[in-house]
This record gives sequence, structure tokens and C-alpha cells, in this order.
Amino acid sequence: MTFAPQRIRVGHSPDPDDAFMFHALTNHKIDTGPLAFEHELVDIETLNRRAFAGELELTAVSLHAYAHLTDKYILCPCGASMGDRYGPMLIARDPWPLKDFREATIAVPGTLTTAYLALRMCLGPEFQEVVVPFDQIIEVVETGEFEGRPIDAGLIIHEGQLTYGDRGLKLIVDTGEWWYQETGLPLPLGANAIRRDLGPELIREVNRLLLASIKYGLEHRAEALEYALQWGRDLDRDRADKFVGMYVNDWTLDFGPRGRQAVTELLARGHEAGVIPTAVVPEFVA
Repeated sequence: MTFAPQRIRVGHSPDPDDAFMFHALTNHKIDTGPLAFEHELVDIETLNRRAFAGELELTAVSLHAYAHLTDKYILCPCGASMGDRYGPMLIARDPWPLKDFREATIAVPGTLTTAYLALRMCLGPEFQEVVVPFDQIIEVVETGEFEGRPIDAGLIIHEGQLTYGDRGLKLIVDTGEWWYQETGLPLPLGANAIRRDLGPELIREVNRLLLASIKYGLEHRAEALEYALQWGRDLDRDRADKFVGMYVNDWTLDFGPRGRQAVTELLARGHEAGVIPTAVVPEFVA
């Protein structure tokens, strides 16, 4: 099908895995025909909240947030960030037992993140969250306060999962491993979603180009990694490569049956736990 010239606004996080995934689209390594992709690099919680207004045609989104957005967006089968026995981590200054944090004050990267959903399911409803920019959480845990509020622990995402130990902080629970022990499944953290009003043909074309960008990165790893290092806060090249490998891999090429099962299970259990208000069945681009 021939498409009219059109701007496709893309939102993704300023971190190495998303930069790696979108390298080919950002830097014109693949032919997008009449579609002009414009990229906005914004933290995931901001993208989650902007998605309620449907501002972006293609956006990274937390699976937790997607549960509130099914009327506006459909999930891409590619572009997933899956935690396969690893994921967002609860860290603290002292290695207390997990149960001691059930009524703690915890710095979180946003209440629509999947990290927050997983922690609510893991700890229960009693802890008090304080929303802190994701790249400040390690520092906030170190100092024990944020804007005058005491902080007992922090929920870290992105590259902090590889660097928190450098600061002498302790792992309390890895939600990806906790989820695996509960379900036997990987933890689906993030996805890419396309706005429904683009129509089925354009939706499929945008999804095709996203998949081509991911494949390009995996096939030109050194080149894509060099680009992604611009967002590798506190990561050397080896750690950046490890981090990218954690979240851009075969799962990212396609959720596959097991990945789709994991998304369905996450949304169902989130609803059962009372964190997601309505039951949601995920829908993927055909």
C-alpha cells in the first residue's frame, strides 16, 4: 500500500536500550518511505501520562500504563522490554528482610510503571510511595530523604540495576526473579504501542519499521551500541552492552506465545491485586 507523507511522532526513554532499539529509525539507517519519524526522549512515567492524551503516534509505554490506554493504543508485537528472571529492584541502605518494607516509604519512578505494579503485588498495599525521577532514586536512597520526606528504600529501573552496588546499597528484592518464582514467566515491563486512529494499514507499516529498526541494531551491534552509550549514565562500554542485552534481545523481536501469556498474566494479577481497576485483555498488532 502507498502511504501519503506523514509525520510519526515517537516517544521513548533516554536510556541505552531504547536508544539501541531506535538507532536505525533515529539515524536514518532504514528507508521509511513517506513516513517521517520525529523522536522525543522522555522518561517513561512522563510518556505513560502523555499517552492518555494520545499525543504520540508511536510511544514506549509501561505495561501497567497500557491497562488504562486500550481505547487509544494497540501493542506492537515487537519492541518489548522483558525481565527474564531479573527486573526492577528494591534497594536500601541496610539489608533488612523484605517483610520489613511492607509499611516503608519507598521512592518509586512513577505509579504507572510496571515496576510499581510489580512491587505492589510483591509487598502489598501498605507501603507509602514517593515519586522520584528514575535517575535520582539511587541518590535519594543514599541520603535517606527527598524534598524533606524520609526515604527507606528505592525502586530502581534502567541501568541502576547494574550500578547500585557501586554505592554500597543492598538488594532487597528483584521483582523479575520474584515474578518468575510466582508464575514461571518473564516479567513484561515495557512495550511500544501505536495509536489506534492511524488505521490498520498504517499501524502495520509503523510496526514493520519498528521491527526493522530493532533488527538493524541487533545486526549492527557495535554501531548501535556506540550510539546508545550517549545515554549510559555511569555505564562503561561493557556494562552498557550487558544492559542492552538484558532488554533488547529475542523477546524484543517478538513477544511470542510465552511473552503474550506473561502480559496477560501480569494484567490479570494486577487487577486481582486491586492495582489495575478493570480487567484487561491485551491486544497486539496483527
